[in-house]
Amino acid sequence: MLPGPGVIWNSLPIPALLINRLDRVEEVNPAAELFLNLSMKSMAGKLVSERLAIDAPLEEIFARTRTGRSTMFVNDVEVTTGEKAPIRCNLQTAPLGDDPHQLLLLIAPRELSNRLGRANLAKSAARSAIGMAEMLAHEIKNPLAGIAGAAQLLSMNLTGDDLELTDLIVSETRRVVKLLEQVEQFGNVRPPQKRPVNIHDVLDRARKSTEVGFGEHMEIVDDYDPSLPPTLADSDQLTQVFLNLFKNAAQAAKGNGKICIRTFYEHKLRVRARDGSDKALPLQIEIIDNGPGIPSDIAANVFEPFVSGRENGTGLGLALVSKIISEHDGWINLDSVPGRTVFRISLPVAKEEE
Repeated sequence: MLPGPGVIWNSLPIPALLINRLDRVEEVNPAAELFLNLSMKSMAGKLVSERLAIDAPLEEIFARTRTGRSTMFVNDVEVTTGEKAPIRCNLQTAPLGDDPHQLLLLIAPRELSNRLGRANLAKSAARSAIGMAEMLAHEIKNPLAGIAGAAQLLSMNLTGDDLELTDLIVSETRRVVKLLEQVEQFGNVRPPQKRPVNIHDVLDRARKSTEVGFGEHMEIVDDYDPSLPPTLADSDQLTQVFLNLFKNAAQAAKGNGKICIRTFYEHKLRVRARDGSDKALPLQIEIIDNGPGIPSDIAANVFEPFVSGRENGTGLGLALVSKIISEHDGWINLDSVPGRTVFRISLPVAKEEE
């Protein structure tokens, strides 16, 4: 049953909808009525797809939430009722109560600084920080290189504690340079040079690099659908995407960790394009690890810059992944519980003329 309509439900500042087993609206909170400019009466009993246009595969999201009995997050999608301009939002679905088919759908507009205050202001500040870092990174890296070089020269004539301090200077300057390079990379991703590519070739390329590097301690297995047609993509950028996801999995699943790479074709998966048309994204790639999972307090924002669940993490790897997939007209989502984290990427098929 719905946890209301009570004080908590009615005072929830994020638009929320209760969805039944038939994907129909059972209840909406006041924030949803205000945001959508639709009354509870006009939405009750209607299919979500009848009342809302969302550029994400809702049926697929609902089905996976029910099957896995876990929360799913989908970031940066457009939501509209058809009577107002689309608004960029983050979605969250979660099973609710004893009924395994009853779901809660939360719709969080990305521009909520005037309603939710500090959280989104912090995100805006993070975006501004990226812009500033892009401009300053080159200028900062040059003197850092000089500092590291000077410390290395000094270390040649030092011993004991003094040598330990110069080694610290060198290691810390290298760490800062590496961070600045990641910021530069995030801000300067060139437009993808797309051509038809075999997704398995790209995955194997990234896998080989992983197995001889940061993922040498991991067991990596694959479950490929060999019949998948080509996708239209920049193979170098997709390789970077998969390397980032493999690295994320390897860092999370320490010790005897395992990564499973799965590909398959889902002909029903469609999203709503920004021009209002339906867009098919049938090529599915899943990167699955058996790590501890992503903390629930950051899972909804994991694709945002500077959001990281690891100590000393930059929070730019998954933001870069999301940016590249978006520029490939694709879709990425996260499903994470302790012991199983799944990043799923959906891509279009290359047309014959392409």
